[in-house]
Order: sequence, then structure tokens, then C-alpha cells
Amino acid sequence: MPSECDNGHQSSSLNNVQSKTFTLETGNHRNSSARQELFWSSNKVTLTGVGTACRIPLQPLEEIKTKSELLGEINFINRGNRDLLPGEGPCAFVAFPFDPKQQTDLIVPKILLGEHASGQRWVTFTSETDLSYKDIMEEIRQEFSVVDSEPIPEISIDSPIEPEVWRDEKLSAVKDLIDAGKVKKVVLARELVLTANKEIPVNTVLGKLRERNKSSMIFNVDGFIGASPELLVSRFGNSVRANPLAGTTTRYSDGNADKKSRQELLDSTKDAYEHKVTIEWLLNELLPFCSFVDADPEPKIVSLPHVHHLGTEVNGQLSQPAASILELVSALHPTPAVAGDPQKEAIEIIKNIEGIDRKRYAGPVGWVDSSGNGEFAVGIRSAEIKARQAHLYAGVGLVADSNPQSELDETTSKFKTMLSTFLDL
Repeated sequence: MPSECDNGHQSSSLNNVQSKTFTLETGNHRNSSARQELFWSSNKVTLTGVGTACRIPLQPLEEIKTKSELLGEINFINRGNRDLLPGEGPCAFVAFPFDPKQQTDLIVPKILLGEHASGQRWVTFTSETDLSYKDIMEEIRQEFSVVDSEPIPEISIDSPIEPEVWRDEKLSAVKDLIDAGKVKKVVLARELVLTANKEIPVNTVLGKLRERNKSSMIFNVDGFIGASPELLVSRFGNSVRANPLAGTTTRYSDGNADKKSRQELLDSTKDAYEHKVTIEWLLNELLPFCSFVDADPEPKIVSLPHVHHLGTEVNGQLSQPAASILELVSALHPTPAVAGDPQKEAIEIIKNIEGIDRKRYAGPVGWVDSSGNGEFAVGIRSAEIKARQAHLYAGVGLVADSNPQSELDETTSKFKTMLSTFLDL
């Protein structure tokens, strides 16, 4: 598959593209909120990309089996005078569609600013044009100049499927199939369409998400933006980690009400079942890649600004030769937490009944480097932004004892992460 490079032509090889990584000197540019065309932030690493050096077409996610990394074809020079950390060197962003049969691209930024949790900072410049460190830093200063955005006074909100119709018709149709034994669980999503009176300032949205969702992974890849609390999988060297979430309740400002809500989540047989299915499935899928993998014995409460989730940390060590992050993502998506159980039957029901185009909602989103390291979140609490319009999504897991009104209320709580951000622009 040909790659589109920064001079606009199609090339069957990346050999004419050069990537150079420098350790950022003290006092040089820090990550800015001015321009963040590509962005990722977790408790491990923050990556900010501007410009596009290359777009590398990928096979559909369900077909990614190779152990070699496409980014390894890029000519690389390490100017950091030390061993590379994960994320350094050639690095790309990608947001996969929910449908694993659809294709997407790896996006290699022209300028990538990185910072590890340790404080180590670097810049990677990737282009067919060779620039010195001084020239690269000057280009960064120009690219990251601050541009203020004016407030948006008007945003309309539309539900393509009215909430009551979704509750009474969509949920009922799925529940009938569950009751008939066709499937055990189906994740059904709703969509909101927001239309502003002028172009939505993506960087302003991103900044507010970072301020309000400190424990989430914040991302922006090609207009797909969000604050996901759920780590699908990360790979740093031989270490692999996941933090699946399944089971949700509303978070309240009143202390007593919130304490009761948390306890009800821990005591809920429905939520415990949802969570157990997801954990067992994920461990089973990870095991072939690992010499060791284990999970917390009991789920813990993961508290977010608007909801609480049940979460379990999974940690493992990869067998040799170690699988790349893209192989792991291919094996793990979609989990029962975003599709259902059994997977094949649940996906078919989603296609037939849900009535919306999920696009990249609930798909894997993250980054990968040339060594196969990377982090991928489940693309929830997210929005697709294009010009004046944003598409927001929220889903729930339906099982035999699901209550339709409670499930509708849960989507309302989940929408709040993104909706409150847009309404405060």
C-alpha cells in the first residue's frame, strides 16, 4: 500500500523520509495548547504533533498480523546521545474505526514534542527536508504560536434517534434477542449531533478536556477527540498492561447519595457479570502473547467527574519475540465492554438495530513507535469534530436484567463528559 509523504506524492517506500530525535534543552519549548493537531496524554507520556510527514495506510484491524513495524522503514537518526524511551524516534498516531473490517491510516507528524512522566522531553522531526536543530526549533516556535479563539454563543443539540424511541424500541428489540438466548450481552450506543454557529475550536475543546479529566487519556487524532478512562492496552518494552472498565453508575455531588451509588455498583450482580465477562475474555486473548499475565483479584471503583466504573488492572510480560502494540490491539478489539458477548453475534445485532454510524467511537485510539511500543485507549467519551459540527456517542451494555430507563439514564451521564465541555466554549 503506498504512503502519502509530506511533499504530496505517493511512494511505495518510506526510505526518502528522514526522522531525527533531539533531547530538548532546558528552557526550550514546552507543550503548548496553541496547536495540537495530533495529541495524546496519559499518566506515562504526553505527545503533541503538528503537521503531517506521512500517512501510512494500514490493513483493517482484524487483518493486522505482522510482527514488523511499518515505521521501521523511515530513516532514523538519534541525536539524543542516549537510548530511546518509548515514543521517541519515528512515532505515529492512529484512531481505528469501531468496525475492524474498515481501514485507516497511521499519521506520522512532521513535528512531535514529547514528555515522559519522568520529565524527559524531546522533539522528533520527520520530513523529506533535512533541517538543523536550530531550524527545527524555529519552526516549532512558528507552528506553536498562540491563536486565541472567540467564544461560541450558539450550539444546537439534536438526537438522530429520540431518547424515548431508543429506550422503547431499540432496547426492547435487543432485550427480546437476549431473552430468546440469541446473545448474552449487546452494547448499544446513542448519538447526539451538535451544531455550532461557527467552526468549533478543537484546541479549546482539548484544553478543557485536559483540565477536567485528569485521570483520563486525552486524545485528538484527525478530528476524533476525547477523554477516555479506559486503557485497552499498552506495551512498553516487554511489559503489557490493560485496564478494562465494565459496570457503571452515576456520580453525585451529594456525599451520601454518591456513597450509596458506589456501594450499589459494587453490589450489583448485573454489573459484576458484565465486568467478569470482559476480564475473562481479555485475559484469554492476551495469554497467547504473554509468558505471564495476571489481573487484580477484585474490581475497584474508578471515579470520574460524572460516573463511577468498575475497573480491573491487568499486567503481563510478553513472550519473545514480543508482539507489537498493533498486534495486541488487533487481538483485543472489540472487547465485550464495547461490543457484547458472544462477539460475532453482538456485532451483527449492533449493525442491524443500533441505527447510527459509530465511525471511530469505541474504536482503539493511540500511538505506536518504530519499536512496537505504544498506548491505546478505548475511544469512549469522545466526539467526531468537523468544522461546525460534532457527533457525540455514549453506549451501555444490555444483559438479561437490564432496566431500559436506567440504561437511558446511564447514557445521559456518560454524555456529560463531552457535552459539558462543548456547552462551555
